[in-house]
Amino acid sequence: MNSPEQQSGSNSPRAESETQPRPARTPPNRRVDHRAAARQFLDSPVHAESHDTRVWALRQRRDRTAGAVPEWEELRETASQIKNHALTHLDQYLEQFADTAAASGIHVHWAADAAEHNRIVHEIFERHGVQKVIKSKSMLMEECGFRTYMDRAGYDMIETDLGERIQQLDEEDPSHVVVPAVHKMRSDVSRVFSKTLDADAANDDAHYLTETQRQATRPLILDADAGMTGANFAIAETGSFVVCTNEGNADLSANVPDLHVASIGIEKVIPRVADLGVFIRLLSRSALGSPITQYTSHFRAPKSGGEMHVVLVDNGRSERLGSDKFWSALKCIRCGACMNTCPVFRRSGGLSYGATYTGPLGLILDPSIDARRYSNLPFASTLNGSCTNVCPVKINIHEQIFEWRRILVQDQQVPWIKRSSLAAAGRVLSSPKTFRAAIRTTQSALYYLPDWAIYNRLNSWGKERDMPTIPGEGTFHDWYRNNRMHDRNTNKDTD
Repeated sequence: MNSPEQQSGSNSPRAESETQPRPARTPPNRRVDHRAAARQFLDSPVHAESHDTRVWALRQRRDRTAGAVPEWEELRETASQIKNHALTHLDQYLEQFADTAAASGIHVHWAADAAEHNRIVHEIFERHGVQKVIKSKSMLMEECGFRTYMDRAGYDMIETDLGERIQQLDEEDPSHVVVPAVHKMRSDVSRVFSKTLDADAANDDAHYLTETQRQATRPLILDADAGMTGANFAIAETGSFVVCTNEGNADLSANVPDLHVASIGIEKVIPRVADLGVFIRLLSRSALGSPITQYTSHFRAPKSGGEMHVVLVDNGRSERLGSDKFWSALKCIRCGACMNTCPVFRRSGGLSYGATYTGPLGLILDPSIDARRYSNLPFASTLNGSCTNVCPVKINIHEQIFEWRRILVQDQQVPWIKRSSLAAAGRVLSSPKTFRAAIRTTQSALYYLPDWAIYNRLNSWGKERDMPTIPGEGTFHDWYRNNRMHDRNTNKDTD
């Protein structure tokens, strides 16, 4: 979505001596170990600091831009209610969208899962003799493993979004739903381009890197047989869909070739054109802190002489919609605001989650896809609630993270040692006397024990942070007993 300078920040002298961390991909039959992957990311302090700074800057810009809109909270509430209505009447609006789109000349397909989506698009390409495909950024296609599927089938798939192209050339997944290469610095992009685009390895100027990629990719765009986009919103009233970008790459993908295929999750449907303005005002402000995306492109029918297909994809969304606890996660508009504010995401990097959806959003979506594989992710959170506070459609993200923890422990989808430690903590926290005794014991241990006895393999908390300083006056309970209990008893006697 942005230039290498915007995505990666500036280099420091140390950046040249450190290579970009590359967390190993988790085999399909193994649990994702977020903590281990996060340690790999933190092995490069320069990259970790750059990532934290860049992502937090997005959160700060979001706050400034949102604060300039007096009716911001009203917009959030309105957007939440529109999504609630659309999802509780989803069958009706999907049928309306499909019928209206078909009447405009769009071919509408229905895909129950990722495999069916990939098969449908593959068959469309085979019928048209397609070999070269350009695509704009789409998290749904990432979710479906579409590019990998098409690569294996022998197709040339070219990402036109700059961040996605960087990640494609580096054979990495995107690390953020909006800024896919935000974990990279300019020096990293320079190394990637020198290996794949014959760029000058010594030149990490942002303008040079951007122009190098543009000159290399533009001929591929002009030579493409088909173009693909996702969609930010699909409007039932008109059978049209909207794609928001800052580079115009969706317009190129949709209009340069004669064949345009759009992959759209069924939850993207909203009822009316009148509803769209609410989401457009929220989306870019929440994502990047900018008033609006550079390109808000509306697609309602095939271009003259062209052909347009829309693939509506379920892939577990209907099942999620039937969940009392987790259905509201389908309201998500993929702005990434929850990632930008999350202290865990900022310090661990998106690739450490081992999934398409990362950060707080991933913690509530990924277990619904594969509970065992992603059973560790809901525990990668402080439950501070900041993600919920910034969500433009008011998803109760931190409450869903907590609920996933409960379910995963109850269903024994977490390792035995974690279940045992959580059970022990539950017993301590449920008894005031036991809790106070544990606090006193811990305080004594922290005060008297040497560092080697505290910072060891058994203390996972201390691997990446210092243990908290012991308060001089003990616990709040001690302070209250010493400073307020006498006043309370005196007041009772007076009464």
